Amino acid sequence: MSDSPAARALLETFGHIVIINLPERQDRRRALNAELRKAGIAPGHPAVMFFRAIRPEEPGGFPAIGVRGAFLSHLGVMEMMLEKGWDRVLVLEDDMAFAPGALTRLPALAAALSARDWGILYGHPGDRPAHTPAADAQGLITLPADLALIQLHFLALTRAAAAQMVPQLRAMLAREPGSADGGPMHVDGALNWIRRTTPDLIALAVTPAVAVQRPSRSDIAAARWFDRLPVIRTLAGLLRQMRA
Repeated sequence: MSDSPAARALLETFGHIVIINLPERQDRRRALNAELRKAGIAPGHPAVMFFRAIRPEEPGGFPAIGVRGAFLSHLGVMEMMLEKGWDRVLVLEDDMAFAPGALTRLPALAAALSARDWGILYGHPGDRPAHTPAADAQGLITLPADLALIQLHFLALTRAAAAQMVPQLRAMLAREPGSADGGPMHVDGALNWIRRTTPDLIALAVTPAVAVQRPSRSDIAAARWFDRLPVIRTLAGLLRQMRA
């Protein structure tokens, strides 16, 4: 099952879909597979893979262990992409959900991207509309280098962009926290830092958003009290699903 217009748009545009997922978060894996089914992509499709998210033992200069893990996981996907020689990849965090109406808009987005130069694509326009340039007729926004975006639940990359970013991300790992040259930080902030210091790296955003973050217990932030108690954690998960 991968012959729907939405499936063709995703697979022909990006070639590969990689989902960052901790093995113990089977709830997120199931939910992400359900999202792909909505697009017409069956679980086990050869162009789709789950990347084993990295959970380090120590924060290592990052604000928290989960922050370091997210940084290393996104870096690991980029390095894998370069090793395999992939031209493009769509990276999904496992709490991604398609926005309402997004699947019908994906073919037009694919056509627009095929006619544009780009290195990074965010599947949402960010949360600073007053600072965001107007979109073109296809809903694509060319992001100024100094316009920061957070959230990487739907992030597409070209091989050229990954080749530019991997050495810079590796350098951040070796610096002290708070370094003026860019030290350990949240991975979305790291990409903003690189975009600001690498102005030839073309970044686009999509409006309206094609993806949102599904309500789910965070693997980055410290667990809230109701996520630390097993029974209440289960109830909290059900409530999040009802809100989605």
